[in-house]
Amino acid sequence: MSSTKSGKSGTYEGFSAEERAAMKEHAQEQKAAARRGSQADKAAQAEQDVLAKIAEMQDADRVMAERVHAVVTASAPQLAPKLWYGMPAYALDGKVVCFFQSAAKFKARYATLGFNDPARLDEGSMWATAFALTGVTAEVEEQIAALLKRAVG
Repeated sequence: MSSTKSGKSGTYEGFSAEERAAMKEHAQEQKAAARRGSQADKAAQAEQDVLAKIAEMQDADRVMAERVHAVVTASAPQLAPKLWYGMPAYALDGKVVCFFQSAAKFKARYATLGFNDPARLDEGSMWATAFALTGVTAEVEEQIAALLKRAVG
């Protein structure tokens, strides 16, 4: 969320244009999912939506998202691909466990692999829930696979 303040008044200006766009995409995703038929149809269309979104990404983000998608589907096949705020995400029992956020979408200098509450990554009193990605090498793929296996228990 944007923390931009205006002048000396300290007033909150609200969400950034990118954040508003992501929220609109999420609303459209929810409406589209509600209109689909059977669970199998929903699952197949959700995966197609994810692959189409990945295909739309800029070069570096697209390559990383393709690799992340391949690692997720191979390492944690119980996770169902779906769009979440316009980004590829992977859910278990309808709850998003992890997601890929492209760098270009939010004008960041790196892409992000993030994990939500359902991910079982708990480690003591503090643990990471998001990881910066500047590339996906064989070593990074192994790290992602290990995280996914922990996340889904």
